[in-house]
Amino acid sequence: MTILVTGATGNVGRNVVEQLVKRGADVRALVRDPSKASFPAGVDVVQGDLLDVDALRKAFSGVSTLFLLNGVVADEYTQALVALAVAREAKIERIVYLSVIHSDLYVNVPHFAGKFGVERMIERMGLNATILRPAYFMDNDITIKDVIAGYGIYPMPIGNKGLAMIDARDVGEIAAIELIRREQSATPLPLNRINVVGPDTLTGADAAAIWTDVLGRPIAYPGDDTAGFEQNLRQFMPSWMALDMRLMAERFITDGIVPDAGDVERLTTLLGRPLRSYRDYAAQIAA
Repeated sequence: MTILVTGATGNVGRNVVEQLVKRGADVRALVRDPSKASFPAGVDVVQGDLLDVDALRKAFSGVSTLFLLNGVVADEYTQALVALAVAREAKIERIVYLSVIHSDLYVNVPHFAGKFGVERMIERMGLNATILRPAYFMDNDITIKDVIAGYGIYPMPIGNKGLAMIDARDVGEIAAIELIRREQSATPLPLNRINVVGPDTLTGADAAAIWTDVLGRPIAYPGDDTAGFEQNLRQFMPSWMALDMRLMAERFITDGIVPDAGDVERLTTLLGRPLRSYRDYAAQIAA
């Protein structure tokens, strides 16, 4: 049968597709613009989006397992609920949903609260799913590489509680492993949640110190100016999204993203190898 991947051209989705193909799965990718889709040979590309019910019904036809990923957009919550409603209509009983860690705690952060609402829908409707809850993506920091190198600062206001940063490649591989596990099960597996975290829990000062080592010159952490962070983001994203990111940063500062006991060990066992470190990622993008 076929595994459908939504959000297939993004950092995580692309890695999910590649990892599924490596494992011999029959993969279908739902994309808005097929001309931008670059996948391994054999991937079935279907055009559509998560608010186009007719396109979803077509994409879900013959699908046994669903990977549901939708981006941080104004109608993210509706997108996810529509997709799950159509999946339920298509009798898809094997689902992996990409949520976010602490979705039940960061209740004032719009995209966290929306993902927790989707989690509740999955649970209350009795859907058979793995809910992946990733922490902060290391890949976010590729957008600030030039600021780090050009101004000598690590500008993300992530505070001193610590974030368990995760590489999108690890998220994609973990998702693929869970999709295959559900796909190959003789009967639909019960609901479970997995915190998807990195091997190190880093503060803003820790991240700056890593960049200092990688670049061979001092990189400072200027502090937790979330108001300035919001204003900078408004230069290239909608005001509602900039506020969403500010609220998230404020929860980073007050609460952090600290793994639960056993999270890192569970993921290491699942992957059969160590998780990728932020130091290695920084060195890679610096090069």
